[in-house]
Amino acid sequence: MNAQNPAASHGIAIQAVDLVKDYGTGDNTVHALRNVNVSFERGKFTAIMGPSGSGKSTLMHTLAGLDSATSGHILFGGADLTRMNDKQLTLLRRHKIGFIFQSFNLLPMFTAEQNILMPLTLAGDKPDRAWFDLLVETLGLKQRLNHRPNELSGGQQQRVAIARALITKPKLVFADEPTGNLDSVSSAEVLGFLKRSVNELGQTIVMVTHDAVAASYADRAIVFSDGRIVADEQHPNAEVMNELLMAERERTTRTTLTDTPADQMAQMAGVRNVPDLPITDAPLPPAVPTSGCEGTLRHARAAARHAR
Repeated sequence: MNAQNPAASHGIAIQAVDLVKDYGTGDNTVHALRNVNVSFERGKFTAIMGPSGSGKSTLMHTLAGLDSATSGHILFGGADLTRMNDKQLTLLRRHKIGFIFQSFNLLPMFTAEQNILMPLTLAGDKPDRAWFDLLVETLGLKQRLNHRPNELSGGQQQRVAIARALITKPKLVFADEPTGNLDSVSSAEVLGFLKRSVNELGQTIVMVTHDAVAASYADRAIVFSDGRIVADEQHPNAEVMNELLMAERERTTRTTLTDTPADQMAQMAGVRNVPDLPITDAPLPPAVPTSGCEGTLRHARAAARHAR
């Protein structure tokens, strides 16, 4: 496929085209991403939600080049990430992509200012002091620059992590459960600063979260389930997002429960259309006393019917 990158003309920061990610092979294959087509607009705050195992984190990791795609394309900055080697991806992440994680990952022996500047220090680049001052002012860290991580609250540590992610002026920032380790007050504080970094600093943020309230801070929220996008909301609110998320969790639970151990045993035994019977704690029926594999097969069939 000759995929074209429309980012320059349509304001798209990054785009997935027919993106597939599989783990394992053969009967053990897990389809984490199923032909996903989605784009993320520049200068916008987008949330990705979904039940556990839905593929939302896999999507973020694949878009960021932290995990390889099985097939499809990832278009970013005029390039296709799926065609880059490890060195090219490392340089891309270093200079054009920022990361904010659930764990703050601050270096305990350094001050807040030193932690913020660490990406530039490691790259041997000089900081843009005007940009640094703007970040510090926007994130409310001016009075905390000489404090070490153990002298900061959780919310303050995450704000330092946000400043560190933005100090290189990345084209795109991925935030993976950025409020997962914070209380409700600190979470609201951090989410407010993320929103301000988009509205006032022109950043582009893609955030993975399980929290409907967190998603309500975004300009757009996508709900992921079973490796697919099942909802796409503009200007989301917490109530609607919570309803969508609960509906997907219930659907996923129902799907999982239909594939019971009885179904699996019946399939192994070659039984078709096993009737639904009441669940019972009664002992399994004894095996039919026949010899060889025929007796084993009869016992498996009986056990499957009973378990059902």
